[in-house]
Amino acid sequence: MKKDPALTSTPTIQVIERMFTLIDVLASREEAISLKEISQKTGLHPSTAHRILNDLASGRFVDRPEAGSYRLGIRLLELGNLVKGRLNVRDAALTPMRELHKLIQQPVNLSMRQGDEIVYIERAYSERSGMQVVRAIGGRAPLHLTSVGKLFLAADDPLRVRSYAARTGLSGQTRNSITQLQVLERELTRVKQSGFARDNEELELGVRCIAAGIYDDQGKLLAGLSISAPADRLDESWLPKLQETARAISSTLGYPIAP
Repeated sequence: MKKDPALTSTPTIQVIERMFTLIDVLASREEAISLKEISQKTGLHPSTAHRILNDLASGRFVDRPEAGSYRLGIRLLELGNLVKGRLNVRDAALTPMRELHKLIQQPVNLSMRQGDEIVYIERAYSERSGMQVVRAIGGRAPLHLTSVGKLFLAADDPLRVRSYAARTGLSGQTRNSITQLQVLERELTRVKQSGFARDNEELELGVRCIAAGIYDDQGKLLAGLSISAPADRLDESWLPKLQETARAISSTLGYPIAP
């Protein structure tokens, strides 16, 4: 008589769940944890916890710095670096960008910093947006004239911002362009306080943008996600959706998102 596969697999699933619980407990502390405390925190019998921890130790997922204590092992770091190396901000952003575009029906742009400019690396848009896309993927623009560029400048220290201003001369392209250092510094203070940035027809007349940052696992600003729209049609209700999308992409890249 054959056994029900569901019944035979249940103990294995239970062991895996307990393994993950043990790893979560070890991850909650920087220092090694005693078997007694691990047992208390997980609710597992000490002998059960000891058996699973020993199996994890044999695979270097857990270390035993001294008898009766455990901490996360080097194998997890190796695997984490492998995953991190395979992560690509464009790949992580593409599907969320398209979903956001479906909601708002306006162009959604992904940009990264290269020197004193931002470069557009991906865009989700359609002809129905009613706005011609001027800068194609690969196009560049000065940091101080764009919403994403302001995110990067706001992440710099004041001396680096002044150096940027000296190098570029803060040249403008429209009557709304910020071309004075003091005005730019006030704008960057607002960006830091609010957590998002705007382009108020500063790069192109008739086009406004809002942007939110995308961060990596170390909390470093990696890219910016922005919405472009005709100046009279930019809807402030899009901002929470934009920020939510940027947070989701950041989470995929390893940035810790508070519950």
